[in-house]
Amino acid sequence: MSKIYVIGAGVEGQEGFSRRALELVQGADLLCGGERQLELFPEFSGEKLTVGSNLAQVVERLKQAKGRVVVLASGDPLFFGIGRYLLRNLSAERLEFVPNVSSVQYAFAKIKEPWDDAVFVSAHGRGLKGAVDRIVANDKAAILTDEVNTPAAIAAELIHRGRDGYAAYLCEDLGTAQEKITTTDVKGLLEIKAAPLNVLILIKEYEGEGDAYVPTLGIPDEEFATIKKLITKEEVRVVTLAKLKLRHDMCLWDVGSGSGSVSIEADHLLPNGRIFAIERNEQCVDFIKQNLRKFNARNITLVEGDAPECLENLPDPDRVFIGGSGGNLWKILEAVDARLLAEGRIVLNSVTLDTLTAATEFFDNAGYQVEVTTVNISRTRALTDYKMFEAYNPVFIIAAVKG
Repeated sequence: MSKIYVIGAGVEGQEGFSRRALELVQGADLLCGGERQLELFPEFSGEKLTVGSNLAQVVERLKQAKGRVVVLASGDPLFFGIGRYLLRNLSAERLEFVPNVSSVQYAFAKIKEPWDDAVFVSAHGRGLKGAVDRIVANDKAAILTDEVNTPAAIAAELIHRGRDGYAAYLCEDLGTAQEKITTTDVKGLLEIKAAPLNVLILIKEYEGEGDAYVPTLGIPDEEFATIKKLITKEEVRVVTLAKLKLRHDMCLWDVGSGSGSVSIEADHLLPNGRIFAIERNEQCVDFIKQNLRKFNARNITLVEGDAPECLENLPDPDRVFIGGSGGNLWKILEAVDARLLAEGRIVLNSVTLDTLTAATEFFDNAGYQVEVTTVNISRTRALTDYKMFEAYNPVFIIAAVKG
């Protein structure tokens, strides 16, 4: 079978190609690419095939092709490009990649900013919420937008989450006569109708109260905005997190999030993960928003609504913490059981024997391995000249592993 050369086109047009890349194109029998790439070679005399939304047909043509085949792509074909699709549908032995400077590299060079510590996000592949999840989890992000998930739409979602503390660099029509780079902030993006071809770079600027507190495991209760009865106590929180056995890239549901304290502590244990803080109480929702801003929470998405109904559109969890059930414990456990991945863990905190009994009954019937830990906490408090202990209600921590 013939070799297929996948060659990246730089932002500067034909002069951006290496000598080898030009020789490969000139000697090709079949030249494939988008309209903009094919226009770079108006004098090419062989067969041309335009690549657009017809990727399946293009792959079928490539499978049957004889002679030298060249596929033109933008920048680095393996960086949010056609390279991934070709590798999924063609033998890797047939493919050879010749990368060029990507639009993202070019954009960072233009704004004179290092890019080795940035995260790269394609809004087209993830959708708006998925893209913003990645953005808020990092200090520096380069986003490839599309006609729906525009820079303005991304800015609106960031503002909605209260996560607008970024410097913004909108890089439009790079490498063309219309090239334009606008330096603004997230709110400023709302006023800009961006060109279809753009790279958006966001760089976090920590400011306000979020910069004043660097949390460690076991954040003091008083640091959280909360209804006092609806917070998992500091010591219980630490044991709960230990029982969850989190790994860096897991998906965690925090059902009945209350103040969001467990989610916020877990955020620093899941640097590459996703956390969904689920809460129905409007007052608690307001407190969670305050706490997310204060602690610069990165991987947490607030989900407002009643469980289990609001769980339907969330990604399947690796771990689930249930801090409150609103009287729907059995229904929540049924919904979680249907979605929890194999060997996943559910950790449930209870202060009543009724909840303890109901939960253990469910887990036993569903074939889970169950462990119950009772945590009794007493803290010193100053009364007179002596320190005395004040006892809190015992908490039952139920850890269940799906068989």
